[in-house]
Amino acid sequence: MAFEMPRANKPEDVGLSSQRLQRIRDTLQADIDKGLVPGAVLLIARRGQIANSEALGYRDREDGAVMTPDTIFRIASMTKPVVSVAAMMLAEEGKLLIANPVSRYIPAFADLKVAANSDDPSAKALTLEPLQREMTVQDLLRHTSGLTYAHLTGPHLKQAYETASVIDERQTNAEMAEKLAKVPLAYQPGMTFQYGVSTDMLGRVVEVASGMSLDRFIDERICKPLGLLKTSFGPIDGSRAAQPQIDSASGKRPPMRDTSVRPNWISGGSGLLSTASDYVRFCQMLLNGGELGGARLLAPPTIALMTSDHLTPETRRSPSTPALFGALAPTPEFGLGFGLGFAVRTHSGRNPLPGSVGDFSWSGVTGTYFWIDPQQELIAILMMQAPLQRLHYRYLMRTMVYQAIID
Repeated sequence: MAFEMPRANKPEDVGLSSQRLQRIRDTLQADIDKGLVPGAVLLIARRGQIANSEALGYRDREDGAVMTPDTIFRIASMTKPVVSVAAMMLAEEGKLLIANPVSRYIPAFADLKVAANSDDPSAKALTLEPLQREMTVQDLLRHTSGLTYAHLTGPHLKQAYETASVIDERQTNAEMAEKLAKVPLAYQPGMTFQYGVSTDMLGRVVEVASGMSLDRFIDERICKPLGLLKTSFGPIDGSRAAQPQIDSASGKRPPMRDTSVRPNWISGGSGLLSTASDYVRFCQMLLNGGELGGARLLAPPTIALMTSDHLTPETRRSPSTPALFGALAPTPEFGLGFGLGFAVRTHSGRNPLPGSVGDFSWSGVTGTYFWIDPQQELIAILMMQAPLQRLHYRYLMRTMVYQAIID
C-alpha cells in the first residue's frame, strides 16, 4: 500500500496561518483569471503533514479542462534530484564511487578535450586543450563536469552540440554518451559550475553501475518503495497531463514534449512526469534523512552530504548562471551553493528571497519548483506548465510561503 502523507486538521496545527495561506491562493487565482497562467497545483507540508493543497485554474485552458490535485506535469529538471538519489543509492551499495572518474563507467570519457575559449563569441574557431584531470561522478552531480546545454554556451561549441545531436528523443543514453565523448568540454572539470547535461550523463552511469535501464531503476528502486504511483517517464493518457496555454505574443503553445508518446531517450536531466502529491513524498523522504513509511532509500549521512555545498570559493560560475536562475542562481552573491543534485542555501542574508541556511531546492524550465527547509521542517511545491513566467512564480512562492509561517 502506498504511503499517504498525513494531513493537518488545520494549518495552525503545524504553525501556518490559514488567513495568510489564502493570500497565496488569491494571488495565483487572480493571475489565472487575468490569463497570465493557465493553472497550478500548490502543495505545502510542514512537520510531516500536508498543511495546504490547492488545484487552481485549468489543466488545459484551451479545452476548458479544470486543474485537479492528481494532474500530471512535465517536471523537467526536477528529474535531476531523483536521478541524483539513484546514483547515491548505488554509491551506498558499493556499485559506484562518486570520487571515481566517469571513464570508469564510460571508457570513452578518458580522453576528452576542452574548449579553452567556449564563451568567446568573437573566436573564429574553438581552441582545444587536454584535460588537466578527468571528470568524476561528483562533477556530474554538482555540474562541474564541463558539460553544458547547447544554448548556454558560445556559438562554436553550441554548433558542435547541435551537429552531434546531443539532445535527441530517438537516442538511447548509451548513444548520447558516445556523442558527448566526441564534443569538447566547455571548461576543465572541477573548475566551473556550468548547468547542462551532466545529470543526463549521470543517468547513463546509473545504468552501467546497476545493470538496469534508468527508467526501470527509478521505478523499482525509488517510485515503488515510496508509493510514487503517478511518476514515470511516460507515456500517459494525454487527458491526465497539464498543458501550457497559448502565448498571446506567438499565438502558439510553448513547445513541450508529447506525454502520450514514450521517448526512446530516458533523459535523466528532464524526462520525468509527476504530480505534486507524488513529489512531496519524495521530498519528505529527503527531509526524513532518507526514509519514508518504512522504506529507507539512503542513510542520513548521505543526505547530509548531498545537501552540503560542494562548490569551493574558487569555483567559477559560467556566464549563463545568473541570467538563467536570477536570484536563485547558486552563486556566492546570492548566498547559494550547489550540492549533489540541489541548490543549497549557505547564508541567511545576501539573497532577496526568504529561506534558511541549509534549505535545498531545484526547479524545472516548464514552471515547476520545490524547496525543502529542514530548519522549518517545511516542503513547498509549485506545479505549473508556464515556462515564460517561471522565475516570477519561484520568487513569489518563496515570499508567500514564508509569510504564512506564524511560529
